[in-house]
Amino acid sequence: MKLMLSALVKFTVGLVAIGILLFLPAGGFSYPGGWLFLSLLFIPMLIMGIVLLIKSPELLKKRLNGREKESTQKGVLTLSGLIFPAGFIVSALDHRFAWSQIPMWGTVTASLLFLFGYGLYAKVMAENAYLSRTIEVQEGQKVISTGTYGIVRHPMYLATLFMFLPMPIILGSYFGLIPFAFYPLVIVIRILNEEKVLTHELNGYAEYKEKVKYRLIPFIW
Repeated sequence: MKLMLSALVKFTVGLVAIGILLFLPAGGFSYPGGWLFLSLLFIPMLIMGIVLLIKSPELLKKRLNGREKESTQKGVLTLSGLIFPAGFIVSALDHRFAWSQIPMWGTVTASLLFLFGYGLYAKVMAENAYLSRTIEVQEGQKVISTGTYGIVRHPMYLATLFMFLPMPIILGSYFGLIPFAFYPLVIVIRILNEEKVLTHELNGYAEYKEKVKYRLIPFIW
């Protein structure tokens, strides 16, 4: 019950906060892109939360914990805390003042990419019971090297690229892409620091890096 209440509070706070960041600068609730984005983000989130609560409450608990101990990761969270609100606000202002004209096919494509990223995110969670929002080595943790982890070392972050980069297009804005263009840089910083921690603290991770060559994008990096 405590876990369920905690999840509901965070879900509600997130929904209200993003709603304010979108509809306030948009000048009202007549913002189709805003409603589309909220639906694409929070309906699957609610479904995944219910599934985790029933089947894997420990994993849900880890996903709710966002308190970083690593100083580098605290900086990453601060940068993310600037990128996302800026991207939402700029996109909403774009809608209000009609700076961009996104064609329907662009909105549909961005929405499909977002949902693909969500699906990949769910698959990664199913493959890795140690998946946490914070950079830490848990008691009894083992290296996962099968499934998506056999293709790239950080499939969860790849999933977030599919999800987050199309967000401004879903919201109907080209200008919103400017703040979100910094997100890949944030991910690179996070990955490099995470691998440093895992190499030193997780048995077998150094060997895993030799086996799976690419961190984020196959054949590129």
